[in-house]
Amino acid sequence: MARADRLGNSLERLADSRTNPLSIVVDDVVDTVTAVVAGRRTLMFGTNSYLGLNFNPACIEASVEAARHYGTGSTASRVAAGNHRLHVMLEEDIATLYGRRDAVIFSTGFMANLGVISALARKGDMIFVDAHCHASIFDACRLSGAQVESFAHNDRSDLDSRFARSNVPGPQTLVICEGLYSVRGDLGELEGLTTVARRHGAVVIVDEAHSLGIYGRYGRGIAEHLGVEANVDVIVGTFSKSLGGIGGYAVSDSSALRALRFMSRPYLYTASLPPPIVAAARRALHLIGAEPKLRDDLWRNARAMHDGLARIGVRPCADPGPVGSIRMPGLAAGYEFWKALLDRGIYVNLLVPPATPDGDVVLRFSVSAAHAPDQIRAAVNAVAEVSKLVKLA
Repeated sequence: MARADRLGNSLERLADSRTNPLSIVVDDVVDTVTAVVAGRRTLMFGTNSYLGLNFNPACIEASVEAARHYGTGSTASRVAAGNHRLHVMLEEDIATLYGRRDAVIFSTGFMANLGVISALARKGDMIFVDAHCHASIFDACRLSGAQVESFAHNDRSDLDSRFARSNVPGPQTLVICEGLYSVRGDLGELEGLTTVARRHGAVVIVDEAHSLGIYGRYGRGIAEHLGVEANVDVIVGTFSKSLGGIGGYAVSDSSALRALRFMSRPYLYTASLPPPIVAAARRALHLIGAEPKLRDDLWRNARAMHDGLARIGVRPCADPGPVGSIRMPGLAAGYEFWKALLDRGIYVNLLVPPATPDGDVVLRFSVSAAHAPDQIRAAVNAVAEVSKLVKLA
């Protein structure tokens, strides 16, 4: 409670009730990248609609048709009456995309990590997890009852040394990392990490939540992009980023994934995804493969944003990609920068500890295929103005 109070009090001292970065209200949505916030038309650079599919007409129509036919919700879990044919078809679609034997879908991406990790590991096992992994991964690790150690971010040597010190056999060890990290926007060092894990016989889980549809020849993510899919046992992902909906999934060639349907509490005891969401996700998956222009537009905008910031002397934390961030010198400066951008009609995310690695305060921005070139320029120009008022170093 004390830590929560300190964080809350710090933000309250900085922000008035209308502009607290943790409780911003979107009054209305105009389109994929434009909304009304505090009465002002605002360009959204803080959502995760990387391919703009939450407003794609085909996805909307698929959702509407499903709602008319199946209703607005399943009203039951997958092991009860909530296992619709649509759910099975979506799992088949995902398994086909990844070229894996099986896929399981969950009601959120958080639950996908929670369900997979807590079911595959137990007391007496070991989990090595990258220090920059998402909170859902750490929560899942703790829920499993296994021993948990975090290794230095993207550091294969540190991972190897932890294996050397461990008294748990390799096959009873999970190694967990991400394809694209959501705070700094950097890629996971999957080649080295999976090589170390494989040498020790460990099970490898990679979260590709932010890379689906963007990296790799077929859009399967960083593991495909780096050519290491054969070293990955389970891939976890979400529908709430590139697919523009909500939900999570896991894919694998292991028969253990089928057993998750009877072992995973987040799968067993949560209502299944509403049919309209499932129908929209299926259509979005199809569009990822059928419309390469979506990815081309995303990469055009990502490079334009990164290059534009570099030209004005602002260095993002990682190479161009759908996620980027700018490191702030502290909470007060971070809030001032964030608020000044919002006042100029640009919304980004202010991320603060403990949600950030290494105690950093960052402004995170996301780019979308739906952003127009002039909107990217508007964001860069706003950052240029604000950086003259709030010093970054």
